Amino acid sequence: MSEQVHLPGTRSELSDDDVIGAASVLLAQRGHRQAAALMLDATAIYIERGIVHEDSASFSYDREFQDVILEVEPHLMAQPYGHLVSHIRSAFEAVGIGCGRNIEDVSVREVIPRVGANWREQLARELKGGSQSNHARKVRLEPRHPTEDGLHFTNEWEHRVYQVLKERQVTLPDNETIGIMPLGGMRVRGHTFEPDLLVTYRGHAGVIEIDGPQHKGRASADRSRERLLRHAGLKYIDRLDVEETTSRAEVEKFVTDFLTHLGR
Repeated sequence: MSEQVHLPGTRSELSDDDVIGAASVLLAQRGHRQAAALMLDATAIYIERGIVHEDSASFSYDREFQDVILEVEPHLMAQPYGHLVSHIRSAFEAVGIGCGRNIEDVSVREVIPRVGANWREQLARELKGGSQSNHARKVRLEPRHPTEDGLHFTNEWEHRVYQVLKERQVTLPDNETIGIMPLGGMRVRGHTFEPDLLVTYRGHAGVIEIDGPQHKGRASADRSRERLLRHAGLKYIDRLDVEETTSRAEVEKFVTDFLTHLGR
């Protein structure tokens, strides 16, 4: 018997993120805490769509289906996920019935590492257990990534925000300035995160995340991550959407607002 899940609003109002969030909460409400935790562990969760052609003796038609993909870090793939995936699939099927979506399958995939022409150097460092620097991301091994002051950045937007923060750092008095840590590895309970920019100011710590186009559909995972960071003692977290920020003046205003909230 199919389980009916009643969701607020009309079916057309439910985005992919709404569906992912509803299924995640439903897992927790059902008592499947490990499966719900896997949703938090995932680096990304998204819904893929496809078309399958159905043939029978009397008619044929094209049917749309949707599959849920969870991307997790390679070290997490060693865990046995079979029974957890079955719980997650059941939750998504129930939510799908409630919002008129045909969600058929759930799969867990590894996050594929980004490598460049110097992949041999990256491999050698991995075999040695990795090298430690201001941050743990493998981005520092990729060619052409921005660097300044011996620090590394994933992209030009992170670098731009760093430059504005650095300029603000110089204007502040020595006994009330800010500290800036790009891509610093941070362990919280059950997770290891690498915030784009960790900033300290007036005895408080906050995080700036730089959101590019790849963050679309990840709002639910981002909120879960922010909640864990706040529980670990971070006072303020804000996100800069690069698609909505087109000028340096807007970045400067964002930094001003961020420091105002952090320093209160």
